Amino acid sequence: MKNFKTDVYFLNFKLIIQTVGGIYMEELKAIKRQKTSVHSAKKERRKGFVPGIMYGKSLNSFMFEIAELELNKGINANGEHGLIDIDIDGEHHKGLIKEVQRDVVTHKILHIDVEEFTGNKEIVSDVPLIYMGEDFVVKNGGVLQKDKNSIKVQCMAENLPKYITVDVGNLLRGESYRIRDVELAQEITILDSVDTIIATVTKGNTNTKDTAAESNEEENSMVSGE
Repeated sequence: MKNFKTDVYFLNFKLIIQTVGGIYMEELKAIKRQKTSVHSAKKERRKGFVPGIMYGKSLNSFMFEIAELELNKGINANGEHGLIDIDIDGEHHKGLIKEVQRDVVTHKILHIDVEEFTGNKEIVSDVPLIYMGEDFVVKNGGVLQKDKNSIKVQCMAENLPKYITVDVGNLLRGESYRIRDVELAQEITILDSVDTIIATVTKGNTNTKDTAAESNEEENSMVSGE
């Protein structure tokens, strides 16, 4: 585990959307300020801000806060493990989102970790999965059991996908979707085992009406036999 020096600061962010080569890039403009109290993180959440930390080899760690709506825009644009641009007191930094903690009930973001990123090098990151075709599985009387919600990949930072699409619409009951079935660009390497199961279609309750009818017939038979 890496050790980082920690300066207790907060960062107040302003989201700037700019276009580079037709791709939307997000710049979070940061202003340092000192921590005011032990419970400041809870107070900021109540005000609509999300606490977080930014760290790296070439800088001391920063505790920061960012408006929840702005953070959601950034994650929607780059993904929960994507790269973001941060301007701190006029100094530009590129950061890699390392972890987004969410409330298990409300799914609201509770905390975010950002690691400073320098140069164009290979990175290892978890990329979230987006499932498609689940409605067809249900229509065919199946239930989709999801075993993974992300895949670990290695690639150059500029090639890191925002998410990976998993199309399960053609799966029949008893069939599984595995890592080997995922299609990605040649520049991206999947680090998980190719035999790892991502999702499986199991048998659903397709005869609800028939079961209810059979149950009624049994009840009537029992009543008539009494």
